[in-house]
This record gives sequence, structure tokens and C-alpha cells, in this order.
Amino acid sequence: MPDSATTSAEPLVTITGVNKHFGPLHVLKDISTTVARGEVVVVIGPSGSGKSTLCRAINRLETIDDGEITIDGKRLPEEGAALAKLRADVGMVFQSFNLFAHKTVLENVTLGPIKVRGLSKKDAEAKAMALLERVGVANQAQKLPAQLSGGQQQRVAIARSLAMDPKLILLDEPTSALDPEMINEVLDVMVELAKEGMTMVVVTHEMGFARKAANRVVFMADGEIVEEAEPEIFFTAPKSDRAKDFLAKILTH
Repeated sequence: MPDSATTSAEPLVTITGVNKHFGPLHVLKDISTTVARGEVVVVIGPSGSGKSTLCRAINRLETIDDGEITIDGKRLPEEGAALAKLRADVGMVFQSFNLFAHKTVLENVTLGPIKVRGLSKKDAEAKAMALLERVGVANQAQKLPAQLSGGQQQRVAIARSLAMDPKLILLDEPTSALDPEMINEVLDVMVELAKEGMTMVVVTHEMGFARKAANRVVFMADGEIVEEAEPEIFFTAPKSDRAKDFLAKILTH
């Protein structure tokens, strides 16, 4: 573990000895790390290294074979109401937006707060409009997702996640389905969230975001955490040959 101030804070997420197989494929190999409250951890590495599986395991969208994940000191629930409550506290932003196609932008953002948090429609709508304003799409509130650009849809997905007042947001390749010119509008929102102290675990190929907004970079390869360090250290002086090789390929493009 790096000797950084960020990791000495109380861990919000603790991952200990986690393994995951898909059939004969060992996709997570004895993974152990923590995420402190208010920390932005960016997970990078080559395709197939287990990054998204790890991200999805944190809110049990993927089950694990062994090991332990705790959030706020509580072990990840197996199923039922406790798992639903955990998922309400852990926001998830996917590569493919996952918005409800038949509901307006406003309805997408208010659904969770009304159904899960018990907010009145009026309060939920006021909160949703403030969040849509914050991510720059308040003028799209009455449209259906299909009427929005990919960048706008992803910003709505981030607003929907924030509407639940989560302790933590997981972002799994949030820009990889976007056209290049839309990537920055989503990254800008993520950078702002990081500045505001939102705890985030971000799986991404966007090295600029990792450099700018991460407190710590976790580099994965072949199902293992090979290296973790503060961004400046990782990008300027990676320790492992695997990380050096990865950065040489990705930073020359």
C-alpha cells in the first residue's frame, strides 16, 4: 500500500483476499485493497485484467468465490433487503448508461429517491432538477433518453446516481461508449465530483482523468493488483515492468 495520507483515513471499502472465477478463468486473484472515505481510486490496466469485475463485485453485481468485501464496516450482504439497501448507498454508473428508455430524464432521476428513499414527488423533482442543473442537462428534463446525445445520457446517469445520496459511486468505463467529443463533458463532471470529496472507484482508460482527479491509481493485470500509487508517482516512475509496458503503449497513442 502507498504511504499516502489518503489511505490512512478510515476505509469506506475494504477488500480482502477476493477471488473470482468464470468457469476455468481466474479473473480476480487474491485481491486486497481499501478505499478511504472521500478518496478517488482509479483502476486501470489492459483489457481482460479484471477491472470491471472488481468494480461490479463491490456492490455484488458480481458474486465472489471467496474473500471478503466490507462497506462502512459491514460485510457485503448476500441478497434480499440488506443488499437492496447497500445498492441504494453505492451508486453505479455503467458504460451503457442503463437509463429507462420509456421514462423522461426527470423520471429516471426521481424514481430511486421516491421508491427507495421515500421522498415526495415534489421533493424528488426539486432535488433532481438541481442535480440535472449541476451536470449541465436541466434543459433536457422532459426528454426521453433516446433524444439525448451519449454524453448527455451519461451525465443524466451520474445525476441519477447522486440523487440517492450515495456513500460511494462506482463508475465502470463511464466514457468508453462515447464519441471522442463527448468524453470531456462527462469527465468534467467527474472531476468536479472528485473536488467535492465524493468517494469514487473509477475504471477507465482516460489517463488524463487519472492524473488530474485520482488520489490513487490501482494498476491491474491478469486478475491481480500489480501496483498502486499516487498518480504522479505511478505515471512518472512505475515500479513494475508490467506497468511500464502498459504505459509505454497507452501514452504513445
